[in-house]
Amino acid sequence: MSNSGDEGLGYWLRWQVPVCALFFLLPAIVAIILIFKVKRAPLNAIDLWIPCWRRLHPVWLLVYRAFVFFLMSWMLLQLIADHGAFAFYFYTQWTFTLVVVYFALGTVISAHGCWMYSKYPFENAETGELLNTDLDESTTTITYNTNKISSTIKLQSHHEKEEIERRAGFWGYMMQTVYQTCAGAVMLTDIVFWGLIVPFLSNEHFSLNLLMGCMHSLNALFLLLDTSLNSLPFPWFRMAYFVLWSCLYVTFQWVLHACGFSWWPYPFLELSTPWAPVWYFCMALIHIPCYGLYSLIFKAKQLVFSRLFPHAYIRSH
Repeated sequence: MSNSGDEGLGYWLRWQVPVCALFFLLPAIVAIILIFKVKRAPLNAIDLWIPCWRRLHPVWLLVYRAFVFFLMSWMLLQLIADHGAFAFYFYTQWTFTLVVVYFALGTVISAHGCWMYSKYPFENAETGELLNTDLDESTTTITYNTNKISSTIKLQSHHEKEEIERRAGFWGYMMQTVYQTCAGAVMLTDIVFWGLIVPFLSNEHFSLNLLMGCMHSLNALFLLLDTSLNSLPFPWFRMAYFVLWSCLYVTFQWVLHACGFSWWPYPFLELSTPWAPVWYFCMALIHIPCYGLYSLIFKAKQLVFSRLFPHAYIRSH
């Protein structure tokens, strides 16, 4: 492996560098355009904390998210204690930390939702469509069909109806964005780790241990279990945030190596080999099946659960 710290400027004047740069800069530009151009469907705040199972109390989703948050936080702290800040040299730890952030947001928002549920109890009707409470906006003006409201939600007062009718605010959209970024990132992390790194790239810099094995398994498992319980929608356009997340990590690595770091955490990021553009192209391309796989899992959840448990399962919007 060549040493970028020793070669200096010559390392960055190779023909591979601008070609590889295009393979993560162009997707980043397209992702940013999509984020600003695609019209977002309104997100109901109740979808952030209400389970997709009709008779499951929201407190169970809160308990699950809190448990996962504390367990994953403990695992991350163990890794930092062993390796210090060097632990964040790897994409795995970036993604693992992002999943921890999701469950932290989910815990706080679920706790708020349980408080709202205890304060304004309501009953879900046959359609399963619930109108929702805002988490941080004090005033929101939304017009609803009065007959539809009365047929889907039973409330005790007009004040309670106004509370339920509000939409998700900033932290609600932030939670959904982090959730879908994690969805693609955990698929990418675990597929690359178990399918490429463990069988082919193990060396003196990397050896599999129990903690690493758990980190590359539980991240996806916990997120999939949350998906089986929550009512969050899964729009395709939020793949843009997943792409930006990976582009941010590649940029981070390039900046470190421009400052003198010589060792790449993943050999396929190395720029000195003639095969570098092929690797970067494959890394850009693999984001589509990784995100698509999780999207298929979400659609399978909607289809299978609604058929097997038509009276218990509530389809997401």
